[in-house]
Amino acid sequence: MKTYIHARLSPADRALLEELKAATGRTESELVRLGLQLAAEQHRRPPSALDLAGRSVGRFRTGPKDLSTNRRHLEGFGK
Repeated sequence: MKTYIHARLSPADRALLEELKAATGRTESELVRLGLQLAAEQHRRPPSALDLAGRSVGRFRTGPKDLSTNRRHLEGFGK
């Protein structure tokens, strides 16, 4: 048995849906199902290091500029 849903779209979202229909040749239902699958996949994916760092990214003004490339900074690390 199929389940039907009703969704309210803003004019911009409706225009995007029409654009995707024309570009892909898919139906509205196919595009909505694909969007649902992509959203579920993104939700299940573990967060990236950038996501976890959050607002601290780019906040530090001091420190070595070559931290990721200079082997001297890695001496004794992991031992």
